[in-house]
Amino acid sequence: MKPALIDTDILSLFFRGNVNVVAQFQTYLITYRQINISIITYYEILSGLKHRDAQKQLTLFLEFAAQNVVLPLTQQSVTLSADIYANLRLQGIPIDDIDLLIAGVALANNLVLITHNQRHFSRVEGLELQDWS
Repeated sequence: MKPALIDTDILSLFFRGNVNVVAQFQTYLITYRQINISIITYYEILSGLKHRDAQKQLTLFLEFAAQNVVLPLTQQSVTLSADIYANLRLQGIPIDDIDLLIAGVALANNLVLITHNQRHFSRVEGLELQDWS
């Protein structure tokens, strides 16, 4: 198992108690001790919980984030995201900016992206994917 970046959809499944995802997290944590998420995933989960005024889940998420790693956007990751954008746009198969930024963070940190959204992310050259769901 390689070091990984957890995408928003997988993290959401984790918090919903998806048995497969929870088991994969447990296995991963034996080796790596912390889960990596991007600041983009942090934003997506946080904004969704605040919108729903889900205080209990918000507290759990903030505790999770404090105990794990939230990777920032960097000049390198944003440059990689822009390169991906340009390449996919030229091919006529663009993906959402949020997904581009997450892919850039994964590539900049040499991480496997754990996502259920294989359709979009499979377009990104050099990005290794796994689906834990």
